[in-house]
Amino acid sequence: MKTIVAVDKNWGIGKNNDLLFHLKEDMSFFKKMTLGKVIVMGSNTLMSLPGCKPLKNRINIVLFPGGEKRQDCIVVDSLDELIEELKKYDSDDIFIVGGAMFYKTMLPYCDTAYITKVDADGGATHFFENLDQKEEWELVEESDEILDNGYKIRFTTYKNNWVKQYKQTEDS
Repeated sequence: MKTIVAVDKNWGIGKNNDLLFHLKEDMSFFKKMTLGKVIVMGSNTLMSLPGCKPLKNRINIVLFPGGEKRQDCIVVDSLDELIEELKKYDSDDIFIVGGAMFYKTMLPYCDTAYITKVDADGGATHFFENLDQKEEWELVEESDEILDNGYKIRFTTYKNNWVKQYKQTEDS
């Protein structure tokens, strides 16, 4: 399982149930990575999408306790129900896409994190865990800096060494 997110220099991800930045290159990267895949989110993230509608050309799974079942996405009521639903898919095709509490809950299950780092302070009220300070996470790839809508950004990839070890142990 993977996670994908854009963060500011303080690892902020949002405020007022919206993104901190609107970045064309980052949105293209997100689309390229998640098209045809399974994206998993909390209910607030679904509500923040245009028209409160799931993203097209992806399987959208939403953790929404007590939420109304819908035809356009899969709604689950609990973490246990979510875990059961995710077993139906290849874990390499699953992306956790927000929000803040959902990222925090699901991060230990992820083996890879695609982090777009924005060299700016977005005045965030919601944050992602600072992977640079987490012993189990290692920065394994970093792009050159590019300019996107006036902001300097870098695409980075982190690996969760604990999950990798766990998988190797399981496969042995």
